[in-house]
Amino acid sequence: MRVVIAEDLALLRDGLTRLLRDNDIEVIAAVRDGDSLLREVVAHEPDLAVIDIRLPPEFRDEGLRAALELRTRAPGTAILVVSQYVEETYAAELLAGGAEGVGYLLKDRIMHVADFLEAVRRVADGGTALDPDVVAQLFRSRREDAPLARLTPREREVLGLMAEGRSNAGIAETLVLTVGAVEKHVQSIMSKLDLPQAANDHRRVLAVLAYLRQDEN
Repeated sequence: MRVVIAEDLALLRDGLTRLLRDNDIEVIAAVRDGDSLLREVVAHEPDLAVIDIRLPPEFRDEGLRAALELRTRAPGTAILVVSQYVEETYAAELLAGGAEGVGYLLKDRIMHVADFLEAVRRVADGGTALDPDVVAQLFRSRREDAPLARLTPREREVLGLMAEGRSNAGIAETLVLTVGAVEKHVQSIMSKLDLPQAANDHRRVLAVLAYLRQDEN
């Protein structure tokens, strides 16, 4: 796997570089601003770009803007953005083009090395990785009378893990359930939310995320 990192803090940038290289992931460039990120990704076409949302010069949404531009200029490069805070608007904008090969993690999650590396590999492989706190914020943004209110507490747990990008086996392990039980919950969720059945986990996550980020009428 080949990765480009865009992070303005030198200590975190160097730490990420060492962490990935120590786990057999090639870091071909580590830069501090959006313009440099665009140049490196277009030139080298890496598998994944890990991008801080707020980059120089104004530290607002330069990283997000660069990430969105990369989805057009380098569609073969997966995008994993990191942020210090849950920024629902940014998450929705990033997901607007589809959730294939995209992730949004809080920086605190990097401290959980195994989980972070799993997310890096999942997104690079075309999957989804949403921070649990981001998923929780998306849930809270739904009205209580929305279709989400039809779900049982257990179904909400399953849906949250689905939105994070976990497979049925991963959900079963997390909730200490059988895979068969998880499959039944997923079928019930799809039915209650009027979401079409999908042949693979990837399309399932896309459908769930599309529902979670839709505007209320």
